[in-house]
Amino acid sequence: MPKAVGRTALIADIGGTNVRFALSGADRKPDNISILACRDYPDLLSAAVAYLDEVAAADRPARGAFAIACPVTGDHVQVTNLPWSFSIDALRRQLGFETLDVVNDFTAIAHALPRLSAGDRQQVGGGTVHDRSPIAVLGPGTGLGVSALVPAGDEWAALETEGGHVTLAAVNEREARIIDALRPQFGHVSAERLLSGPGLVNLYETLCALAGIVAKPLTPDQVSEQGRGEPASPCGKAIEMFCAMLGTFASNLALSLGARGGVYIAGGIVPSLGNAFARSGFRGRFEEKGRFSAYLAKIPTFVIVHPHPAFVGLHAILDRKTPVRPSSK
Repeated sequence: MPKAVGRTALIADIGGTNVRFALSGADRKPDNISILACRDYPDLLSAAVAYLDEVAAADRPARGAFAIACPVTGDHVQVTNLPWSFSIDALRRQLGFETLDVVNDFTAIAHALPRLSAGDRQQVGGGTVHDRSPIAVLGPGTGLGVSALVPAGDEWAALETEGGHVTLAAVNEREARIIDALRPQFGHVSAERLLSGPGLVNLYETLCALAGIVAKPLTPDQVSEQGRGEPASPCGKAIEMFCAMLGTFASNLALSLGARGGVYIAGGIVPSLGNAFARSGFRGRFEEKGRFSAYLAKIPTFVIVHPHPAFVGLHAILDRKTPVRPSSK
């Protein structure tokens, strides 16, 4: 590919199912957003070149900032839920970029939090933001992402974590039976094994098996859609358990981080549930922590409804601006 000559940037949000590309100019607004299926491309370079050829930008990007759903611990990146791997520096050179920033997808979303407006989030339950306290963000999609903004002197730092792979905890006997049933298949039953799109299917199929019902071959979207329409069905019960277990996971994260600045939920699943999530057992389970129930009741939980929060965070990274406290208004 020829040397980049433009001042625009290529931004990308790379998940386990889709990769979202856009061009970011001086106004820091994403333009020419395109969603490509990861399975259609052998590697990230092929997908990026296909996008750039599609938009046929006269002003070729000079920089790039990518958010990706896997650990980024050095130059070599191996995507967790895809057979993609690459060298960041080699990819930069192949695309003709001057610079290429690659961060975990939820690190990018953490950077986005200060730039989200009140209309970009919906509060679930009570609680108020406490200034100068950590802020947690998590989100079930193809996987389960986790990050946070934490105070660093007078500034803020975004964490890069793999918190979705912690061991999943059961709160009651029913949840313990679900986890026990999955252990022969997975060995280690992480939170992501149930609190993700594939995890929602695992949850539905296991509930059916324990009830002696033959499970239908459903996708995560189908489980979600049927569950919203038929709360008493196996899909509906899977959704309810999913929301409750997510509440436990979120409260564990809030306690571990001391996230009195709030807990934000992103990803594709929860926003699609709409009011069903607000009515679910999520918030009740979030506060259900014995002696620390009152502590958690004061922590607000928000669903991010902005369509592309990772893009917002990538803009912040491109600007090299330190995140500031999200407004509590």
